[in-house]
Amino acid sequence: MRGFSLYRWLGILIKEFIQLKRDRLTFGMIVGIPMIQLLLFGFAINSDPKHLPTAVVIADPGPFARSYVAALQNSGYFRLIGGVDEREADRLLDRGEAQFAVTFPVGFHRELVRGQRPSLLVEADATDPMATGGAISVLNRLGIEVLAPDLPGNRAAPAAPPFDLRVHRRYNPEGIAAHNVVPGLSGVILTMTMVLMTGLAMTRERERGTFENLLATPATPFEVMTGKIVPYILIGLIQVTLILLAARWIFEVPMRGDLALLYAVVLLFICANLILGITFSSIARNQLQAMQMTFFFFLPSILLSGFMFPFRGMPEWAQAIGNALPLTHFLALVRGILLKGNGLDLLWGHIWPIALFMVAVLALGLKTFRKTLD
Repeated sequence: MRGFSLYRWLGILIKEFIQLKRDRLTFGMIVGIPMIQLLLFGFAINSDPKHLPTAVVIADPGPFARSYVAALQNSGYFRLIGGVDEREADRLLDRGEAQFAVTFPVGFHRELVRGQRPSLLVEADATDPMATGGAISVLNRLGIEVLAPDLPGNRAAPAAPPFDLRVHRRYNPEGIAAHNVVPGLSGVILTMTMVLMTGLAMTRERERGTFENLLATPATPFEVMTGKIVPYILIGLIQVTLILLAARWIFEVPMRGDLALLYAVVLLFICANLILGITFSSIARNQLQAMQMTFFFFLPSILLSGFMFPFRGMPEWAQAIGNALPLTHFLALVRGILLKGNGLDLLWGHIWPIALFMVAVLALGLKTFRKTLD
């Protein structure tokens, strides 16, 4: 048995460093993934979102209503998007453009002065219970701090607000986390499996030596890419079907929308992820690099899409990155269809970004794949 040789060991050590230097993609992942985790967890993740878009319906524009609206704005938890009527407030909640709708009923000012405790209706988009919890807890406190001291005959430090706060958690009245998480899991699972499976497709052929046979055929880049994608589309549809069955019969997730529309949205999302995976496989030199690129894409998707943390709690730069990811829009689509029963007119604002992402990635994939064929 040979003894330990420092020279042989140094030679192997130097060889590995040279190999890492040549494999720039792997080296970039080694540096990039920890930096992404540091930035995302340090700056972008916030479990107590503020500046939530809030619609205000003022049927009684008295001084107390104006004072309370100003207090909402100054609290930092609410970002007013203007005074609207009840129909417009419903539309904003359905579209996901408003997190809250605060309604001051007729006679609000008169009943406050008389000490009759009028009702203040607050409707919240509770599809993500975590996004609304902190803001709802502020509403009662504002009533005590802002309105109570100005009412005649009130104590200096009242224990309850002078109105009856009625919070209506729409789309998820009981605040069940599964109604938010399970539909979102469909997008997370599809992103992971579709991108990874197709990302390994071409690199696996290259490593096994069968890629040369593909190059010898008269197939065009478009034919090769679509031919590899179709079988995985069927796999993705099977996955979604199983998830929906489990969501309905195990977790009792309501399904208020059109399932045909849901499957059309799922099909678009699957195609976008499969094309991205094929693009990764055409860029990567081996399966390891394809897996690294997949995780490099998957990590921001799961953290910045609003699946794990409230989307509106993130800073604007993180929301801009999240809006460029198809998973962000797919989560809004699947929750809008299942929990809100939204139709195509309310969903189009989240459909076209996924389609645009798919077209852009397809153009990049065709360009890189054509270079590979050459």
